[in-house]
Amino acid sequence: MTKIGMTTAIALWLTAGIACSSAPASPPATVAASESAMPAARVETSTANTPSVPEFLASGPIIVEDEVDVAAQRDGVVSKIMAEPGAPVKKGQRLAMLDDRQISADLEAARAKTRSTENDLKNWEAEAKVLEADYSRAQKLWEAQIIPKEQLDHARYKAESDQWDVRRVSELMTNAKATEQSLELELEKTRVTAPFDGIVARRYVRAGQSVVKNDRLFWVTAVAPLRIRVTLPERFLGKIHPGIVVGITPAENSTSRSYRAKVIQVSPVVDPSSDTIEVLAELTGTTAGLKPGMRANLHVPNVP
Repeated sequence: MTKIGMTTAIALWLTAGIACSSAPASPPATVAASESAMPAARVETSTANTPSVPEFLASGPIIVEDEVDVAAQRDGVVSKIMAEPGAPVKKGQRLAMLDDRQISADLEAARAKTRSTENDLKNWEAEAKVLEADYSRAQKLWEAQIIPKEQLDHARYKAESDQWDVRRVSELMTNAKATEQSLELELEKTRVTAPFDGIVARRYVRAGQSVVKNDRLFWVTAVAPLRIRVTLPERFLGKIHPGIVVGITPAENSTSRSYRAKVIQVSPVVDPSSDTIEVLAELTGTTAGLKPGMRANLHVPNVP
């Protein structure tokens, strides 16, 4: 082989080697481009199909407006229990009685004193009329110059003095009636009564127990209307108003039954510590199965 032929052969061999080594580079580029494009397409599809939450759930207790601990209004000993837990009661119905023997005796004495003072007052008023008539007659006799001036003055002084006695006994009468009324009030305090219609939820005392003023005796609660108080995020301010009807479900078993409630109060301000507003709703329609103290969920339309 000539020198020129050998040079040509080497050039051809190098060209073929370069072509063979560079040919496979294009397919990986295509695969990489395809792999980088696929995740972006999946994200876009997922974002487009994400459903929005239609309602917001807020949990709160079922409450009633009338619910109170009935406390003792004076010191004493419980003489009788007249209502037990679970018993329905009417406003003014007696729940218990405190020993009232001493107060009753004091009240009878005060009433007797009032009656006695009243009789004294009537006696003084009658005497005042007699003395007033004597003075009027003395005036006519003095004008007729039958009696001296001193006798006229004497009749006048007696009439005026008796009027002061009438006023004094009248004040005693007023004080006697005030004492009587005060004892009647103390006697009334020995009668423990229900402040409103409802049921006795709890009894704290027993017969024969000594109590002092402000000791708890009973817990009385109303049974209707039922209400629920919840807090909502700040974004609901201005979006929920009194009169809106919302759904209620028990918190323990939200699938058991649903109820309806009407919003009756919305806090006009935001609590800065929690960025929430307070909402009060009153249940409407049937409330069977719900009791005060239970927790429930309030369903409100969600807002962005």
